[in-house]
Amino acid sequence: MSRAAPVTTVSQTSLPRWQRWTVLGVVSTALLLIALDNTILYTALPTLSSELEASSSEQLWIINAYPLLMAGLLLGSGSLGDRFGHKRIFQVGLLIFGAASLAAAFAPTAAMLVIARALLGVGAAAMMPATLALIRITFSVERERNVAIGVWSSTATIGMALGPIVSGALLERFWWGSVFLINVPLVIAASVLIILVGPANLANPARRWDGVSSMMALVGMGAAVLALKTWAELPVDYPLAITASVVAVMVLFIFTRRQLRLVRSSEPLVDFSIFTNRGFSGGVVAAGISIFGIMGIQLVVTQRYQLVEGFTPLQAGLVVSALAVAALPFALFGGAVLHRAGLLVLIGGGLSLAAAGGLISVLGAWQDSLGLLIVGLLGMGAGLGAAMSVASSAIMGNVPPHRAGMAASLEEVSYEFGGLVGVATMGSLLTLVYTGTLGLPGGAEHWAERPPAAAVGSQDASVVAAAAESFDLAYLVVLAAVAVVMLLGALCAGLLLRRYTPGSQSQQYPNNY
Repeated sequence: MSRAAPVTTVSQTSLPRWQRWTVLGVVSTALLLIALDNTILYTALPTLSSELEASSSEQLWIINAYPLLMAGLLLGSGSLGDRFGHKRIFQVGLLIFGAASLAAAFAPTAAMLVIARALLGVGAAAMMPATLALIRITFSVERERNVAIGVWSSTATIGMALGPIVSGALLERFWWGSVFLINVPLVIAASVLIILVGPANLANPARRWDGVSSMMALVGMGAAVLALKTWAELPVDYPLAITASVVAVMVLFIFTRRQLRLVRSSEPLVDFSIFTNRGFSGGVVAAGISIFGIMGIQLVVTQRYQLVEGFTPLQAGLVVSALAVAALPFALFGGAVLHRAGLLVLIGGGLSLAAAGGLISVLGAWQDSLGLLIVGLLGMGAGLGAAMSVASSAIMGNVPPHRAGMAASLEEVSYEFGGLVGVATMGSLLTLVYTGTLGLPGGAEHWAERPPAAAVGSQDASVVAAAAESFDLAYLVVLAAVAVVMLLGALCAGLLLRRYTPGSQSQQYPNNY
């Protein structure tokens, strides 16, 4: 089997300690911006849609253009980083992201905003694998790298949790474009710092970049994202959903066949043999399950407390910020003790703790106790923080340096699809239970065709009461479903990682891998 020559990494002594941690700060800042833009429109969309007079279809694409382009380009961008150097690809991604943020902030029409959001996805796709690969290159000592990856992964969690909060705070004082404009100064600072203190750009010209496979990945992954989102929206656009599903299955099948054929003669975009490493596969599962839980919880909790309890977007965002508050210290703790505790304890145990926190949240919803809900969210955040930081270490620590770009891309795909599946399935479940249990008084049946926000805002007290009761039941069911998924994830990770006991090493790939 033909392999690209391994790239020699920067030795730990070539970068002083302050420089290594500054690099971590730069890439974590970039990841924070990417995560913020995933959720920042949750509360800003109504305002900007009104200002730009966006149609329902345009609103859909304002939200979808970003993850659609990002997911489709992730695999190709990781391979580009292996060939041209992750530092260079990171810099290019920053420039695209900053320019797209300016364009989005001052977009005169909804159509221009959709284009700007698509360009944001391009920039994010270039940066995301590069952020993790740069950590893999900069931190060559495993224990220090584990802590760095813990900081990195907790930044993603914090960014997603802060999105609704930052958006709500900005909209109270500024115009809608401010939610994009805040990216620009951070992009400028990160661009300057990565030039001044970043590691050398390590390119590998021998690494072949397969443009055909990259285009197939873009089409296949993009179609899969579109299919997930379309099936989850009610009413379902069946022609679009079926077409996107067929395209995704066909293109990804051909893509897989091509990668299996290329691995015998040249460097594939994805070498599926890396999934035979249980540490790597366990990390991918943990990453996807963790983000599934975070996105599912954010979706239902923010909606419930705004619609039923009358919270402002900022107040609702502060409730779900309990996830991030607990995730940060436990992500750092997980990275610091990984060399002693092992992957099994931290990933399996973290997901188990998240499942327990989910059950406490269910109890809080059952008793209508905000305090109990927050305790449950803190438990979930602690467990997911530990699991996510160690999942990233499992993925990057179980591949050799010359596979860093590929591994980082696959990790980001697992995060992206975990979040998409979480929003799609939990959003659909929320709508299904709500509409299925909505008992409206006579003469008010037409409210069943309106979204929950409209029914709860009705002037008819009986309609409001019926809608609130049904939404509370749907909210309870979704919380329970998230807890069950966390438990199943813990069992799956436990099976995959059963050999990674306390004291075991995360780097277990063969020398010729």
